[in-house]
Amino acid sequence: MSQIEIQRLGLHGDGIADGPIYAPLTLPGETVEGDIDGDRLSNMRVVTPSEHRVKAPCRHFKSCGGCQLQHASDAFLADWKVEVVRQALAAQGLETDLRPIATSSANSRRRAVFSARRTKKAALVGFHARASDVIVEVPDCQLLHPDLLPARDVIAHLAQIGGSRKGELSATVTLSDAGLDLSIVGGKELDGPLLARMAQEVERFKLARLTWDGEVIATRVSPAQSFGAASVVPPPGAFLQATKEGESALLNAVETAITQGDCGIDLFAGSGTFTLPLAAQYQMHGVECEKAMIQALDAGWRKSQGLKQVTSEARDLFRNPIVAEDLDYDFAVIDPPRAGAEAQVAELAKSDLAEIAYVSCNPVTFARDAAVLSKAGYHLDWVQTVDQFRWSSHVELASRFVRK
Repeated sequence: MSQIEIQRLGLHGDGIADGPIYAPLTLPGETVEGDIDGDRLSNMRVVTPSEHRVKAPCRHFKSCGGCQLQHASDAFLADWKVEVVRQALAAQGLETDLRPIATSSANSRRRAVFSARRTKKAALVGFHARASDVIVEVPDCQLLHPDLLPARDVIAHLAQIGGSRKGELSATVTLSDAGLDLSIVGGKELDGPLLARMAQEVERFKLARLTWDGEVIATRVSPAQSFGAASVVPPPGAFLQATKEGESALLNAVETAITQGDCGIDLFAGSGTFTLPLAAQYQMHGVECEKAMIQALDAGWRKSQGLKQVTSEARDLFRNPIVAEDLDYDFAVIDPPRAGAEAQVAELAKSDLAEIAYVSCNPVTFARDAAVLSKAGYHLDWVQTVDQFRWSSHVELASRFVRK
């Protein structure tokens, strides 16, 4: 066995020693020993633990791959995630005011993707073990909202009816205002008898909605989400902020970033997470590549009361960004996927927008885009780090850019 000292945490949460050698479930400053296989340490044992090491709050932590960092204290994780943002900015020659992190509480996740596999007599439902396709059942998960956990039994039952022992089901379950919204892919092809049986299960389990491989089986109650004063029914399996607390923290940051003007544009608007709350004060235009999400946003606005005008369009902002000449608004909100938004940011950089609220789920691509805006004359006023994927290496943030 070899003995190594962990120098730092990588972006995926693994401890890194000189080499580099990667050791999962370790912390900086720890001395550990194990077998070195290439650049990985296996059969690991902690010789000298870090002062920041704690007992994992979830009994499934060692076997489940859903969380990477339950062995670290909350204070350490908070500092580490803010430091991830700081280092990403520093790599682009940027620095700014980094506001204290906003962390979602335990048992607050309102959306999860379970894996399910039919067995001889029942079904396995849970998350994959680390670096494995083995499904680990998680009846006492400390991450999920308590109202989400009953979905495990529903998914297991549906897997027995419509799953194959040769394949694996992926079940996205979302806690809506009306109950569980369940979208399953990877099951048997729907025929008349299976369709009828599935519709019966919607009533039996009191699901809000059930979707099977993209086809809505039944909607018992509209699975709405509240975005400000608007009630929106997102498409099955559509993107949603992982926790209500995380969504509130990001929205609060966006609202704080906008200080002037009458009208704004929301780029990568989804189903209206930011567009509709902002419409309480500003005229808004929402842009999103998924047509179904834009339709949900528009329907939510039309059914609401007391909001200013909201227009919207379905548009691929990667291939067809809105050019600077058409960004005739007082401010912009942008919330791209992990890849960032190079093409659209290039146009934002050439625009006359007074303020930009940039929300990101990837500090590295955010810093890259921030550098483009900075070189074009925008000042990065502050960054708010948000940890809504608790105990994971995932880091989110919101920020304010102002034209100098």
